[in-house]
Amino acid sequence: MATFGNLSDRLAETFKNLRTKGKLSASDVDGTVREIRRALLDADVSLDVVKEFTAHVRERALGDEVNKALNPAQQVVQIVNEELVRILGGEQRRLQFAKNPPTVIMLAGLQGAGKTTLAGKLAKWLAKEGHTPLLVAADLQRPNAVNQLQVVGGQAGVPVFAPEPGNGSGDPVKVAKDAVKHAERALHDVVIIDTAGRLGVDAELMKQASNIRKATNPDEVLFVIDAMIGQDAVNTAKAFQEGVDFTGVVLTKLDGDARGGAALSVASVTGRPIIFASTGEGLDDFEPFHPDRMASRILDLGDILTLIEQAQSAFDEEEAMKVAEKFATDTFTLNDFLGQMQQLRGAGSIKKMLGMLPGAGGMKQQLENFDEREIVRTEAIIQSMTPAERENTKLLNGSRRLRIAKGSGMTVTDVNQLVARFEQAAKMMKTVARGGVPQIPGMGPLPGGGSHGGGKRQGGKGKKSNSSRSGNPAKRAAENAAIASGATPGAAPAPTGSGFGLGGGGAKAAPSEEELAALQKMLRR
Repeated sequence: MATFGNLSDRLAETFKNLRTKGKLSASDVDGTVREIRRALLDADVSLDVVKEFTAHVRERALGDEVNKALNPAQQVVQIVNEELVRILGGEQRRLQFAKNPPTVIMLAGLQGAGKTTLAGKLAKWLAKEGHTPLLVAADLQRPNAVNQLQVVGGQAGVPVFAPEPGNGSGDPVKVAKDAVKHAERALHDVVIIDTAGRLGVDAELMKQASNIRKATNPDEVLFVIDAMIGQDAVNTAKAFQEGVDFTGVVLTKLDGDARGGAALSVASVTGRPIIFASTGEGLDDFEPFHPDRMASRILDLGDILTLIEQAQSAFDEEEAMKVAEKFATDTFTLNDFLGQMQQLRGAGSIKKMLGMLPGAGGMKQQLENFDEREIVRTEAIIQSMTPAERENTKLLNGSRRLRIAKGSGMTVTDVNQLVARFEQAAKMMKTVARGGVPQIPGMGPLPGGGSHGGGKRQGGKGKKSNSSRSGNPAKRAAENAAIASGATPGAAPAPTGSGFGLGGGGAKAAPSEEELAALQKMLRR
């Protein structure tokens, strides 16, 4: 996440200095803790939180767990990771739903924190989870707040209860009470109340929020806070805790480029868990908050679990099996390719997903230069083709390619490159799907298979040699592996029962360590 970019860089640099040391002295630990303290303070983390955090890290780093560790640098990283998880709240806390619906969720926070958009994001997320949420326009103070919520509700596909026009008129407490009764009648199982905010904490704001809480008796009061407001986050959180007493925190604008200390301060200072995080402007840029995953992102250890969850939510397993079968039977077309790309776009920002990979911090420049519009351009080219052309690229002669280029606003070169990439990818995936080994252009087949004519008998008297004599290390490793498994070296693999070897008895085994070592040696040449 961009919010923690500078903090991640500082911590990574600090840990890099420890890797050359076989054993850590007290001065090494003190120097590391000092750098961590500076990095956290620069990120606008609360001073009290920083003091407690660094004291815990120092105590544990000087203890036996590091002294006895085989790799002290990794052990210190693990300690910092565990302490980050602790100040972020420890374990994930889920929403608490009422035993008797509707569950009432009240949103509170300052103006500009993003409450109204957050209400739409939460409603859409709940709808995906199988709930029937109702949005309530109880912010009658801010100009056009009611209209904004209606627009957001429409985008989320969630109904909005808005009996008052707002813009300074109407009773928000009455609107909130009436909304709960309406939800009971209309069988909505969740009510989300969007309340008014102020530019700063004041008595009128707290009184109105407190009155709405008393009138509706919400199951959850979520304090919505802008992750970019820095040190003010702690004071604002304390004021709302005293005035309204929220049950959980939602962080917004975690995609921003500010220092993001709010995220590392609020849970620790208030004792209230962070339940959700808003990670972008889109209604789908919203996720449950996992302290352990966030700590891993900050330390550039990746967030594979969230990445998998996003992919699973976007990709249809049955459709994926069909595509795999098409690869195996050589019937994969540009129509299928287009469908796969659209599913990929549905998973969210590709740049963000790549940023969840371990070590992504070291690829910042590449990620920044990654242009997600390239997928849109590819879609435009494919959508400019006729159905017949998508099914059979051999139809694409010069005049057709010129027509497609004009129709998509691209060049003939762009069309040619897309078709070439598609045909090459389809050919490789077909080989993999049938249990074979793909050819890398200019390198020949990857180790582990391919037809090399290696079925000759060696050594006379009809006996097979028990080792390969090939001069190519990759080929030799592949043939030795085939001999060890009882297969004929170089023999073409039998087709598997389904795409990518799924469900078929003839699936290709994973390459051995020897094969991988041979491949690495070959790549270094």
